[in-house]
Amino acid sequence: MSKIHPTAIIAPGAELDASVEVGAYAVIGEHVRIGAGTRIGPHVVVEGHTTIGRDNEIFQFASIGAAPQDKKYAGEPTTVEIGDRNTIREFVTFNRGTVQDAGATRIGNDNWIMAYVHLAHDCQLANNIILANNATLAGHVHLGDYVFLGGFTTVHQFCHIGAHAMTAFTAAVSQDVPPFVTAAGNRAVPAGINSEGLKRRGFTSEQIMEIKRAYKAIYRSNLPLEEAKQALAQMETKSADSAAHIRSMREFIEASTRGIIR
Repeated sequence: MSKIHPTAIIAPGAELDASVEVGAYAVIGEHVRIGAGTRIGPHVVVEGHTTIGRDNEIFQFASIGAAPQDKKYAGEPTTVEIGDRNTIREFVTFNRGTVQDAGATRIGNDNWIMAYVHLAHDCQLANNIILANNATLAGHVHLGDYVFLGGFTTVHQFCHIGAHAMTAFTAAVSQDVPPFVTAAGNRAVPAGINSEGLKRRGFTSEQIMEIKRAYKAIYRSNLPLEEAKQALAQMETKSADSAAHIRSMREFIEASTRGIIR
């Protein structure tokens, strides 16, 4: 029995693995490719040059691959690229990229995207991310592995949020959030580290303590940022077990173009 509902509209050029399921009244465009085991819910629209990997589940009324909300966009064949094993809930909107940036909006693997989330053009999401209901990302936002964004979080364009960072409910992020840091408020400010998330991911008590020390060097020591970075570099040499984590914080700060929340 066909796994494509008879009311679904599949353009002739679309490439769907034989195991893909497509629900009632879904619309799949001619430049779309969908991998094995993926399920497309009823009333979903997938358009543009969109590639979706294996074993994803996209719930009803999602819009994937629509043109970016950017006045400079002139119909270029930019893309949306989605990895494997992602859960994408109701009314989610993913816009494709622009030629002014990567030309692609990318979502990695094993992400959990809740209802009404919006990813604007050129967003780059890594793996194992959770975006709670109504989280909204403006264009060019980058999220590292294991980021958690609380419900109704808004992220300003070009912001980067580092691996294992977390935002509280309704946080308004207008600058970069370093790895492991929790951000809260409007405008978002640092509120400690994501200790509970790190415990769940197998970080040791010693590693969490060293990350806390690094956080204090950045945010509680009253050091100018340049001196805080020097303090992090010294910590790296003294803590072999946590050196990689502290280095990731220092390198993130050094690479920041918008500045970090402080």
